[in-house]
Amino acid sequence: MPPSSLRVVYAFAREMHPKTSEVFIQYGTAGFRTKANLLEHVVYRMGLLAVIRSRVKNGRTIGIMITASHNLEPDNGVKLIDPDGEMLEQSWEEIATRLANVSDNDLESTTEQIIKEVNADMALKASVFIGMDTRNTSIIKCYIIGYYEKIVGAFKNIRQKLPVGGEYTTTLYVDGANGVGGKKLNIIKKSLGDELDLVLYNLGGNGGKLNLNCGADYVKVSQQPPVGVEHKPWQRVASLDGDGDRIVYYYLDDKNNMHLLDGDRIATLLASYITQLLSACGAQLRLGLVQTAYANGASTQYITQQLKVPVTCVKTGVKHLHHAAQEYDVGVYFEANGHGTVLYSANAKTIIAKIAEEGEVEQRKAAALLLQYIDMTNETVGDALSDLFLVETALCARGQGVRQWMEAYTDLPCRQLKVTVQDRNAISTTDAERVCTSPEGLQTRIEELVDGYSSGRAFVRPSGTEDVVRVYAEADTQQSADKLAAEVAQAVFDMAGGVGNRPVLPA
Repeated sequence: MPPSSLRVVYAFAREMHPKTSEVFIQYGTAGFRTKANLLEHVVYRMGLLAVIRSRVKNGRTIGIMITASHNLEPDNGVKLIDPDGEMLEQSWEEIATRLANVSDNDLESTTEQIIKEVNADMALKASVFIGMDTRNTSIIKCYIIGYYEKIVGAFKNIRQKLPVGGEYTTTLYVDGANGVGGKKLNIIKKSLGDELDLVLYNLGGNGGKLNLNCGADYVKVSQQPPVGVEHKPWQRVASLDGDGDRIVYYYLDDKNNMHLLDGDRIATLLASYITQLLSACGAQLRLGLVQTAYANGASTQYITQQLKVPVTCVKTGVKHLHHAAQEYDVGVYFEANGHGTVLYSANAKTIIAKIAEEGEVEQRKAAALLLQYIDMTNETVGDALSDLFLVETALCARGQGVRQWMEAYTDLPCRQLKVTVQDRNAISTTDAERVCTSPEGLQTRIEELVDGYSSGRAFVRPSGTEDVVRVYAEADTQQSADKLAAEVAQAVFDMAGGVGNRPVLPA
């Protein structure tokens, strides 16, 4: 890009997208995420950075995703996606933060400094793709028709080979969170034929607000069913989040109690089914499962002791899980919030394809099913619709309803809380965020509190998007988990600069 073109870019930034706030905005786990009215200049500048990043990557495509995921509609965000579908390289997060926060007058010099720093060849042609969710503060609503035709086609092909039996039924209720995922399902549901009968709720009509009292994050954190969904006992419900990258399942029993099937449950279901297919086709491949500290302790025990599958624990954030999953031939990763997928190495795909052509009859059948299962998988990024079809296929193949799925293991009761603090950077952690290293003394206090509970476990971590500290606690009863979480929240408030009202213990 010639200097004259850059000068036009900087002038346009000053005139059309000026920096109007002195609020410091940091690129975190989910990119930039804050109130939408603070982001206009940030989004424009991330367009500049995406062009630079593309040129550093020899002209390969960089993605810009404008979304605040599960946050409510007044919020928005922007994040960059690297060419292979991974989150932005961690070393560039500081660069993004620097570019977002400089004054308009310093934008030109800072950009030139970054170009030299990363050694970008500005003569190369850049490629940038942009995607957005359905918020009013987003400009474009993107649907990738061909991609979902591939996913749905693979789903229908594999389901036509699987008889429907046992406790499994083809009816699935879906909470669309008034976002993009539910609307997309509404478009493609007719093409599913008899393979899956979707009953859709919260599609954005009748004044429904994005993620408000609905969606995967609401269901997971509040442990309550979303508003706007009709329920029948034992009917499985899939709840998406607003931008369609997370999914959890749940059902109500005959006493109207809700039972959550979160990312841990999805991961164990998929890992178990893939293990079954690998065994049937005779493929000697290393399958592993990647979790974060938020994974329920009971799920980790089930995976390692019952499924005999190795587990890797990493920091929160899909980029960390994705990287660790690449170390396996087949890597299954899900955060407890329902964000995840399955990765297959090139070697694994080659071996499975060879078995599908040259193996014994039953081995070929299993390998062919697994190849179609791979075709149904979005390996580059969290995709709630792809994950939905993976779950439905695994349940159908096993003849399982939600009760059988739930019976695999019993979750330890847990509670998540958050504490508003002056500066989230006051909290530092290690050991995949399971141990707090600062402020001094906080980890010791957490361990003292945990020792008072049977099956107790707790950790704290700073949010990647706002000045809050997230608290997680487990114990043998819900009452104990609630109390432990509140006690840890009080310790955070007292020792890490809490703001507002001090957390209170449950009655």
